[in-house]
Amino acid sequence: MQSSKTLNKRQLADANAFLSAALTNKNTCLEGLESASGPLKPVLVNSITATYKHVSNCLSILSKPDGKSKAQAHEKTNNRRLLGFPTWLSAKSRRILEDSDDEYDPSDILTVALDGSGNFSTVNDAIEFAPSDSFDRTIIYVKEGIYHENVYIPKDKTNLVFLGDGSDVTVISGSRSVAGGYTTFRSATFAVAGDGFLARDITFENTAGPENHQAVALRINADLAAVYHCNINGYQDTLYAHSYRQFYTNCNISGTVDFIFGNAAVVFQECNILARLPMDRQFIALTASGRDSPDQNTGISIQNCSILASEELLGSSTTVKSYLGRPWKIYSRTVFMESYIDDLIHPLGWREWAGDLGLDTLYYGEYDNTGPGSGTDNRVTWQGYKVMDYDDALNFTVSELITGDEWLDSTEFPYQNGI
Repeated sequence: MQSSKTLNKRQLADANAFLSAALTNKNTCLEGLESASGPLKPVLVNSITATYKHVSNCLSILSKPDGKSKAQAHEKTNNRRLLGFPTWLSAKSRRILEDSDDEYDPSDILTVALDGSGNFSTVNDAIEFAPSDSFDRTIIYVKEGIYHENVYIPKDKTNLVFLGDGSDVTVISGSRSVAGGYTTFRSATFAVAGDGFLARDITFENTAGPENHQAVALRINADLAAVYHCNINGYQDTLYAHSYRQFYTNCNISGTVDFIFGNAAVVFQECNILARLPMDRQFIALTASGRDSPDQNTGISIQNCSILASEELLGSSTTVKSYLGRPWKIYSRTVFMESYIDDLIHPLGWREWAGDLGLDTLYYGEYDNTGPGSGTDNRVTWQGYKVMDYDDALNFTVSELITGDEWLDSTEFPYQNGI
């Protein structure tokens, strides 16, 4: 049996994740109400604000998890790991997750195919058919093709695994945008609310273009979600890592303004983060963290990734200013660690959102990065910016930020647990 100390650490981490997500949901709800009108709007807004004060108070008094020290955690889990499978995962499912060359068997999994050769012709139909509130994983194989649909995985569709034929041939595409009449939250091509979501070998894209402003390709507001070998393509607000704990590895993520944003606790490893050509007079910000409470254990951690200009930007990279991030909310928290940063990044590194908003309360950090854009001598001098040391960096590892040693072992996705 596990010790009470281990159980307490896990339970406290879960509670922090749930309460942090609740506060994020409140803010998203209020943002959605901004365009509303009518005499009842103030009543509704005040009611939401008053109710969530209790959530904020609970988060503030939540004790921090104890347990083994960061140094001990690092000593045990320093190396990249491919961990074992859970006992309930079938041998066939294991072979699929292991990147086997075996062909998919439609009798074992749900198959989506545009040509009618599968169980379903749309992704949404497969999701509707999948069991609700399942503790076991349901594998949905999406065959080669471009699927023009806006996909939604509701909260009761848990533990869904999406496998494509390859991120170059299995594409889920949409074009909703704020300019087209949607909120940022509702613009997502592929939206996930069901916990335990996994995806591999698929492209998620939003083709609205930079002129249509916020247009999300992938939004995840689900706990314990992981994405592997996928492309996530858009322009402004490409990837909405909305809330809870998330992990991305070996992915290509492209965009222009704030194209990795949200208030999840999220780690990116071995990803290519590609800045695209924005509209005239626009700058590029890779990230926009939405952390608005110092008690939230959330933030964006980019580790062992490559920060690059896309081919379309290369010719303009000297005239278009690019930054690692800017503070969407006053406690914005983002770090870049052990990553290659190319020369597209402005020497200041980071950009303000509005005046001095959040510059003293945010946490922006860099640790052991390489490349022509990684120099920190001319970085911003904000109080919240820090060139991190080893102990600082450990706080943003898979083990510490997203408690990955508690759940990533069941995905068979590769990851590095420490520094």
